[in-house]
Amino acid sequence: MFTLEVKKYLISLGATALLATSSMALEKNIDGSVIYPIKDGKYTLYKVNTQSNKDFKFGRTPTKNEEKAWDVAVLPDGTGLPEGKGTVEQGDELYEKLCAMCHGEMGTGGKGYPTLVGGQGSLKNQLVHPENGDEPPIKTIGSYWPYASTLFWYIKTAMPFPHPMSLTNDEVYALVAYLLSVNEITIDGEELDDEYELTKEKFLKIKMPNRDGFYPDVDSKDSSKIMKEFLSNPKNYGAGERCMKNCPTAKVVHIKHELNDFHPTLSTVRDLPKEKPEKGVKTKAQKQYEATCSACHGNPAVGAPVLGDKEAWANVLKQPKDVIYKNAIEGKNGMPAKGGDSKLSDDEIKAIVDYMIKESK
Repeated sequence: MFTLEVKKYLISLGATALLATSSMALEKNIDGSVIYPIKDGKYTLYKVNTQSNKDFKFGRTPTKNEEKAWDVAVLPDGTGLPEGKGTVEQGDELYEKLCAMCHGEMGTGGKGYPTLVGGQGSLKNQLVHPENGDEPPIKTIGSYWPYASTLFWYIKTAMPFPHPMSLTNDEVYALVAYLLSVNEITIDGEELDDEYELTKEKFLKIKMPNRDGFYPDVDSKDSSKIMKEFLSNPKNYGAGERCMKNCPTAKVVHIKHELNDFHPTLSTVRDLPKEKPEKGVKTKAQKQYEATCSACHGNPAVGAPVLGDKEAWANVLKQPKDVIYKNAIEGKNGMPAKGGDSKLSDDEIKAIVDYMIKESK
């Protein structure tokens, strides 16, 4: 049941009687695993740092105003949800303008970004059971997310990708209304047509289809206890009692429909691709652009001026070149300083900018 080293450790704790059973009456983690006591500076066979951190401080206590400014979460019970309103039709217009370039028409997915609609009732189909049908599981807003509060909070704080935190509360309400409508989710029994106006009062009545599809309710003061009890019982995620020997033969359940719809298809090949002979010789700036900058400046969906787009770069060049250099070196809006590569020198960044300007005139 236990290794010789662990047996010696338990005996040293005066826990000889515990060796007779595989169920020890010790404190447990939230995942059901046993928490052993620390003895002689060691946790079982591993040394731990027992130094006191009593006088060690991290920064300072934030002010009330700082806490208020940072607390932008929206909770399932409505805490943090602001006042506002927006119709499905307004959300449709905003989606086409700000979101469709990445998430596809009506949330159907595209360009490597998540699909937002469909898949309701498909999550149970990942395992092989005749009653589950043949459709593979699809995780979307309508099929997977248990609370609409996550949708509001995520759009408000992280979208649109190039300009997060730029939407008003009314615009977020409109986008949420639109995404709920294309997922065919009703509110208080009412379908969300184009004229439907979502408000805070109506938002609090939203019940997502997969609301009860996760672990037990943990939004309470007893959440830790609830999860410990749930995860300590193998019947909640397996079958029968835990065993170490003479275990009954288990029926193995295989995945029938794997989540492998990747574009391009994933490859297990580890060889570096062979370099194709190209006309001319690439400059150092061109190679650095391709390694650091092309991910954003080569993708129209991101919103950065794309290499070769004369109109976009004409707007950029309305600024003095020193300002363009400064923005590239220090970062601006969604662009990180030096494109996220701190190893590049200021002169190298300037050379990359010069290359991009030259190729875009």
